[in-house]
Amino acid sequence: MSSAQYALNLGLLVYILGSNLGTRRLTPRRLALPVVLVGVAAWILLRDLPTLGNDVRLELVGAAAGAVLGVVAGLLVRVRRQHTGVLVTRAGTAYGVLWLVVIGGRMAFAYGADHWFPVAIGRFSMTHRITGADAWTAAFVLMALTMVLVRVLVTAVSARAATPGRQAVAA
Repeated sequence: MSSAQYALNLGLLVYILGSNLGTRRLTPRRLALPVVLVGVAAWILLRDLPTLGNDVRLELVGAAAGAVLGVVAGLLVRVRRQHTGVLVTRAGTAYGVLWLVVIGGRMAFAYGADHWFPVAIGRFSMTHRITGADAWTAAFVLMALTMVLVRVLVTAVSARAATPGRQAVAA
């Protein structure tokens, strides 16, 4: 992972925490902006997905992990409609810790793949017919983008279920 990619991940973490922690008004823009950003990131980062060997399986595992993490993140955001009719979200420490662990874990894996355990990753990749670093990168990108999309979806479902004065929990 390059210095720019580390900076991008840290910037993403700061943005996610800064825009979601605490109580925030839920607007269509707050739901749409992450979806647009995911679309742009996918267009830039996923143009040439590796498809040889078991690369697609690894990428599907990344997307599935992102979906599960997105559900968890979405369930950690409480949505309620105030008596005035305004929708608000509340995300606390657990939400912040989840994102810190997920993004920090991705960065630690990338660093480890270059410095701590490159031989083990290479051996694992050869054994499981994963063609290389591009497949791992694609899997982690798919995990991240899917996590964001599913979190937004769970929040949107919770918002639809919110009634005045009550918290909504996504079904």
